[in-house]
Amino acid sequence: MTTTKPNHIGRKIARIRELRGMKQETLAEELGISQQSVSTLEKSETVEDEKLERVAQVLGVTKEAIENFSEERVINFFNNFNDNSFSNSQGTFAAYNCTFNPIDKLVESYEENKKLYERLVQAEKDKVAYLEKLLNK
Repeated sequence: MTTTKPNHIGRKIARIRELRGMKQETLAEELGISQQSVSTLEKSETVEDEKLERVAQVLGVTKEAIENFSEERVINFFNNFNDNSFSNSQGTFAAYNCTFNPIDKLVESYEENKKLYERLVQAEKDKVAYLEKLLNK
């Protein structure tokens, strides 16, 4: 007799976040909560519907997609995609809908890099100000 795994919503959220290339810190920032709260959320077996809706929105999926997420389905999807994406005998391409908008990913990456750059520039300005202060003494 095989036992079925519980429907652990937190693990599903974590896995979808990872597949989307998103860090806990980014999800936390988008939700307006701490990184520790995201960690706790991802350890929770259940999540209230309202919170789950908000998480789904940030991850760019539906609440149902999180609830019905299956690692096996993802693997099967990619296996089928690789096996059937090109059909040389018929010369056709099987089209699949992307689960994320590449432009959104580009903008998100740009925004994260911009914040990092601004922090680095500020750190350099602080160093210069400190050194000038030392020289003037």
